[in-house]
Amino acid sequence: MNVDPAQIEDAARVLSRGELVGMPTETVYGLAADAANPEAVARVFAAKGRPQFNPLISHVADPDMAMREGVLDGRALALAEAFWPGPLTLVVPVAETGLSSELARAGLSTIGLRVPRHPIAQALLRAHGGPVSAPSANPSGKLSPTAAEDVRTGLGDSVSVVLDGGASEAGIESTIIGVIPDEPARLLRTGAISRGDIEALVGPLTSPRPDKITAPGQLTSHYAPRAAVRLNAIEARAGEVLLAFGPGAPSAAANLSLSADTVEAAANLYRMLRELDAQGAEGIAVMPIPETGLGEAINDRLNRAAAARGDR
Repeated sequence: MNVDPAQIEDAARVLSRGELVGMPTETVYGLAADAANPEAVARVFAAKGRPQFNPLISHVADPDMAMREGVLDGRALALAEAFWPGPLTLVVPVAETGLSSELARAGLSTIGLRVPRHPIAQALLRAHGGPVSAPSANPSGKLSPTAAEDVRTGLGDSVSVVLDGGASEAGIESTIIGVIPDEPARLLRTGAISRGDIEALVGPLTSPRPDKITAPGQLTSHYAPRAAVRLNAIEARAGEVLLAFGPGAPSAAANLSLSADTVEAAANLYRMLRELDAQGAEGIAVMPIPETGLGEAINDRLNRAAAARGDR
């Protein structure tokens, strides 16, 4: 993909002024702000309508910058070497040299760090020279954006610049792993890297602590379209449209993957939910999806989309 240096320089100047940029990554589009500037970070929370107890991920250009923001132990370094740049976020203790604001971390003593792979994200992070807070560029609790137009539609004038990087490759958010010294590694959010691939390096993953939110994507209701979502459906009921999966599904239905490939299904998930939602049906019925591979992450998003809408 060609990266326009003039566009990157303009976007970096926007960040330096404390304004917001729509930034493509290989997962979904992010709403980027200078993580070291509390006023800029506050604009992110305001634009999204996001509760300030829900921490933001700091995106950095490389592992060296990550180690200035957080403390990475041997397990974290092994994961970084295997999956960075890429769709992995590590939640680690904050480093004394870190620049990310306390507001971005939601007051926690930990920080979520990611080195994205997308060339436009990489170019912007290097031009900016510091950490960038970049949650998904959508109103809080709604479907994450997988195209530049989704950002403009969802957030409008609150975003000064939207960098168009094409359709998101993964189409689903990063996997988040908590790696705190003297604690087991925790799967804080399923995502574009499967549990099995992570456990192959660091052993069995435990669940998040139930007493507090330590990473994005842990609210009960999240990633939701306007229409009600019904899971494990065989067919659509009156007032519903069907979101299918696999070769045995009705041919007229939108299908996440005709070949039952969970990687393809993850890449299509938000786009197809958005397209079905735009049809104006009261509900979206979703066929069963296996828990294998990225199926765990897909079902996590669908379960949150189907949850009662009060917890956003």
